[in-house]
Amino acid sequence: MQQVLHRGAAMKHHHEEALNASWDDLKLFLACAKFKSFRNAGEELGLTSTTLMRRIDRLEESIGCKLFLRDQSGLTLSDEGTAMIADVAHMERHAFNVFRRASRSQNDTSGTVRVAVTEGPGNFWILPRLIDFQKTYRKITVDLRCAMEQADVARLESDIAIQLEPPTNPDLIVAKLGRLHIYPFVSRDYADLYGVPATLAELPSHRIIKQSAPQVDDGAYARVLGLKSLEGIVGIKTNSSVGVLYAVERGAGIGFLPTVSIALGVPLVAVDLGVSHHADLWLTYHKEFRASERHKIVVDWLKKIFDPKTHPCFRDEFIHPNALVPMMTAAREGFGLSGYVAATPK
Repeated sequence: MQQVLHRGAAMKHHHEEALNASWDDLKLFLACAKFKSFRNAGEELGLTSTTLMRRIDRLEESIGCKLFLRDQSGLTLSDEGTAMIADVAHMERHAFNVFRRASRSQNDTSGTVRVAVTEGPGNFWILPRLIDFQKTYRKITVDLRCAMEQADVARLESDIAIQLEPPTNPDLIVAKLGRLHIYPFVSRDYADLYGVPATLAELPSHRIIKQSAPQVDDGAYARVLGLKSLEGIVGIKTNSSVGVLYAVERGAGIGFLPTVSIALGVPLVAVDLGVSHHADLWLTYHKEFRASERHKIVVDWLKKIFDPKTHPCFRDEFIHPNALVPMMTAAREGFGLSGYVAATPK
């Protein structure tokens, strides 16, 4: 009888430990499952892999089962971890909803709206237009994050996101904003000095400015150009779309830029190689923000400034940059790099 009591007490103690498992540790479990590596998850979370490993060990001990199979290739969810991950993700989703509702319940026509967007459209299209927006809606602060890393709206990394891939989360509202048409350009100075290639066969005599970033397919350049390799052609590599535009404007070589660059007033020459590329822009936000007045205001404003009817560079059909010039005159408001680059000594 005494043994049964001890066994019952031990089971009760174990159950209490499991219930007291830290929510922070459960979030770390989700991150490790996503990145399949202590090192990669630790870099994302700002923790050392040793600390992360110790926290997962503690979680596994508290719930009494192994969550991951660990080997040199990384982390694989165990059967217990696979069974548990949907419940933990569900917990996280509801926790985020609590904070969304708290944010929404504040004064609805004032406060901060966080917008995440890829670097180029954010810096050169949205940011300049925020000046007029702020004059009209002085009580709304738009916190604009311009980065090539995609923000996860469902995980409260941003309220609204503009990204190159549509999310699949059913809790999110998704709308297509428009299409970026990517085309090769050089500066007028470059064209005067080195000429402009008329065929792909002439490319080796020139240099390409290549962007490498999380939302940019690394093999896209060679694929679009129909080449097996870019060896010996790439002169500059950068993770920044701002850097690509700057380098092209300063005559560093051929850069693939959105045709909307024409609207920035930068003196560019289109390079007609018979190739082009496009990427759709998707606006997404959580359905909880449908009832938030300030979020609705920002969403409607973003749709307006990317409206293809007003700004033909965002239409689905490709329009040659030379044809866009007269069409985009009204949109040319002195934005972009041309203003401060002109003041930079050459």
